[in-house]
Amino acid sequence: MVAGWAVPESFATEEFRRAEAFWRKRRAEDERLLRVRTKAARLVESWTGHTPRDVGSFGIQLNLETSDLDLGIGYPVAGREELMAALAPHAAFKGERYTRFTTTRLVFSFEVDGVEIDLSALTEEDFVVACRMLDEIDTGMSREERIAHTWVKHLLRATGRTQEYAAWKLATYSRYCPEFNWVPISEPA
Repeated sequence: MVAGWAVPESFATEEFRRAEAFWRKRRAEDERLLRVRTKAARLVESWTGHTPRDVGSFGIQLNLETSDLDLGIGYPVAGREELMAALAPHAAFKGERYTRFTTTRLVFSFEVDGVEIDLSALTEEDFVVACRMLDEIDTGMSREERIAHTWVKHLLRATGRTQEYAAWKLATYSRYCPEFNWVPISEPA
């Protein structure tokens, strides 16, 4: 690892083989998770009138077997009360979190076919930035980097290093979008 980044070439051959096997096992779940994501996206669009995008680890192929799905929408700040009312019958409000130092997003949660879905309602401007970042990750991060990053993430979680795991989950996003406020949210112990 180099400053929060997994360098595939630094892995021993056997270690990278284990990492690749683990990553391929995650990809075996892609078809099922794509169906769930499609269903969740349709629900979000019907509830909010806004088309969501996958803004989480599954969308960039860095998910673990325990990962939820993360969707994001751009929504006018002036309409947040309306949004909260529209989502209240369908999703639990998890809170308001900083996205940049001057902007926040609203975070909601609901379940589809046994998979937790987190929905972030970002400002419209922040949603554009997030989409740009995801496009850059998609084109800039190699398959080998995805494998290495996912493996390190798995090892941190498996060894109970929760704070390091929480920070590692955000490493890719902060590398490609340093202007966002990437503060790790630790999972309950």
